[in-house]
Amino acid sequence: MKVLGFETSCDETSCAVVEVGRKVISNVVFSQIIDHQKYGGVFPELASRRHVEKIVDVYKNALTQANLTLKEIDVVAVTVQPGLVGSLLVGVNFAKGLALYAKKPLVAVDHLKGHVASNYITHSGLKPPFLCLVVSGGHTQIINVVDYVQHEVMGRTMDDAAGEVLDKVGRVLGLQYPAGVAIDALAKTGNRKRYKLPRPQVKSSDLDFSFSGLKTAALNVIQCEQLKVGINIPDMAASFQGAVVDVLLEKLSIAMREKNAARFCLAGGVCANSELRTKAAAWADCCGFESFFPAFEFCGDNAAMVAAQGYYEFNAGNIACWDLNPLL
Repeated sequence: MKVLGFETSCDETSCAVVEVGRKVISNVVFSQIIDHQKYGGVFPELASRRHVEKIVDVYKNALTQANLTLKEIDVVAVTVQPGLVGSLLVGVNFAKGLALYAKKPLVAVDHLKGHVASNYITHSGLKPPFLCLVVSGGHTQIINVVDYVQHEVMGRTMDDAAGEVLDKVGRVLGLQYPAGVAIDALAKTGNRKRYKLPRPQVKSSDLDFSFSGLKTAALNVIQCEQLKVGINIPDMAASFQGAVVDVLLEKLSIAMREKNAARFCLAGGVCANSELRTKAAAWADCCGFESFFPAFEFCGDNAAMVAAQGYYEFNAGNIACWDLNPLL
């Protein structure tokens, strides 16, 4: 079974073809990062306009790379939530029209379930149940993946997402959006003990995250240091990134104990972070857990993960109606 997937939840226009939920035949991604850099973040109206401009070309390129025609596609899948409503509308309306024209089943996919599914296309033998830490610019969640379509959210951010605070602190440090990659690179040469930053919520037994206080603490340190001798950017990058990673893994460890779980996955754009991957892998080895991380090309938003999850939604009988709209 071949699933044609569409992803337009934020600022990537993507289309992909995935076979039986595991084999990526094509995956085309058009990134708008350059368009949004001058704003220091995603400009929602501009994002939706770029999706309108690019979605036809991305779709055609995905079929061309897969060496397939629309007739050879079995199911059309599209992200319906969460995301920017204007961006989601472009993908949903295009996928809906395409499926209706081609008389193909239409499947609605939750964006976060798609991120979890990025591990299925990287690790062909991975099957639920497991826990998954989803970390991106807009989301931070610990998910109990009961089966392919039944997901239980155990904890989520109460304010800023981990990727969001990395970008915001990076912007104050003068780093170009998206700053997470730059912080990761600078942290490799920095002293993570140079600046004392809090670890919010780590002593709490609940599984929710809160990063706004950590962000404020870092901004206050930066402001004070600038008035004195100036901030050491690599040291701040290492200190701040270290605090974020510590909080993420501490909460995940609580969830693993609570569920008596034996394996976990990472997912989302921030799971490309080298410190998070290294520490998560080392912690898993120390505790005897199995750990799975998606390939770097599937960490960010992409349609391959949507098509992969679409396969399992279709098999579970979750077929969308023709009045499908983004779910907010």
